[in-house]
This record gives sequence, C-alpha cells and structure tokens, in this order.
Amino acid sequence: MISGQKRVIYKVCYVYAKDEDDLNDLFQEVVLNLWKGFPRYRGDSKLTTWVYSVATKTCITYLRHVTKRPQTVPLTTDVTGLLADENEHAGQLRELYRLINQLGKLERALILLWLEERSYQEIAEILGISRANVAVKLNRTKEKLKKMSNR
Repeated sequence: MISGQKRVIYKVCYVYAKDEDDLNDLFQEVVLNLWKGFPRYRGDSKLTTWVYSVATKTCITYLRHVTKRPQTVPLTTDVTGLLADENEHAGQLRELYRLINQLGKLERALILLWLEERSYQEIAEILGISRANVAVKLNRTKEKLKKMSNR
C-alpha cells in the first residue's frame, strides 16, 4: 500500500518541510500514521484521498508541535526528481514550491491538492471543509500566489 502512495506522501511532506531532515521526519510520521490508521480505513473514499488526508493532517499537526520554526522557511531539499517528469521545468517548479511554502498551512494544502487535480469535493473531504469553502479559499490563494510571483 505505501509503495504505491510514496510519491503522494513525498509531495505533501515536501510542501511542509523546511529541509531534508524535516522531509524525512514528516515522511516517517505520515507512514506511521497510515500504518496505525489503516485498520480504520473503511473504503468510503478512494485510497489516495485517504492518504492525502492523513498526510496533510499529520504534517499540519507536526508543524503545530514545532514552536521554534519561523513562519516562512525556504526549502533547500532538491526532490524535484520526484515531482517533475521533465528537467526543463525544475526551476519553475522550485520557484512555485518556494512561493507555496510562504503560504499558510491550509492554503498550502489547498494548492497542493488542486495541483494534483483533485476535485473540489475530494479536497473538501480531505481537509474537512465545505466544497463552497474550498472554491472561495482556492481562488483567494491563487490570487495571493499571483501577487507573490509579481514581486
């Protein structure tokens, strides 16, 4: 189960990690929570939706417990090989993730799921918010990213 979802887990962790050590810690935390939670997985949603949900909640909870972390943290880990199929887009991808890393926790999760082409309903289920709230928050977050990229 985990091997098929490894890329999904890394993508979520990458958005919340400040460096390679954080990335590895978060990955381990997510895998542990998936392992513990799998007996309670009822199959009401797709497995990938459940994995996204557990990964996102684990990362947010992890960040809440780390109190000495600054709000905006530059990412130094180069895991673009996991995230991009073509090397020519690696620079653009790094810049996008740098901007995403400056967003709040919920905004990061929204953008990550939207970039993964998840439906608004699926995003709502993963994050535990209404579908309408997903639409509003996602539009605001996209506008915020546009403004950040024009600076």
